Amino acid sequence: MEGRMLDFIALAVLCFVVLTIIYGIIFIHDIPYNIAKKRQHPHQDAIHTAGWVSLFLMHAIWPLLWIWATLYKPGYGWGLHSGKETETEQPSEHSTIMLVELTERIARLEEEKKHMQSHYNRLIKQLHGRITKLESGQTAEEEL
Repeated sequence: MEGRMLDFIALAVLCFVVLTIIYGIIFIHDIPYNIAKKRQHPHQDAIHTAGWVSLFLMHAIWPLLWIWATLYKPGYGWGLHSGKETETEQPSEHSTIMLVELTERIARLEEEKKHMQSHYNRLIKQLHGRITKLESGQTAEEEL
């Protein structure tokens, strides 16, 4: 009786190990698809199908699927830009926010510049008045 009980326990452990390995392989083969899904990859369905094909090829193409899934980045694309924007590209939300902030900062600086110019103009007028008074005082003393 004890021998049969140990056989059932061994069978249960063997089934558990086999199922764990099978589910582990399926989980691992799905990693590129999960990456593609998270990044909203335009070819995520193809990556998922290729992942299942990879199971029959003993994961021979799996590293290529990983690279294919990680090449695409949301908001950035494939990363193959030359650095020059084309006319058809839309500005990103971040660049639009930065543009608005810079425009507001420029407007504030222009207001500050006007304020400083009027302040300096007043000072120049005051100094001009003082110089005129001093010059007129000197000429009055010279005449005496």
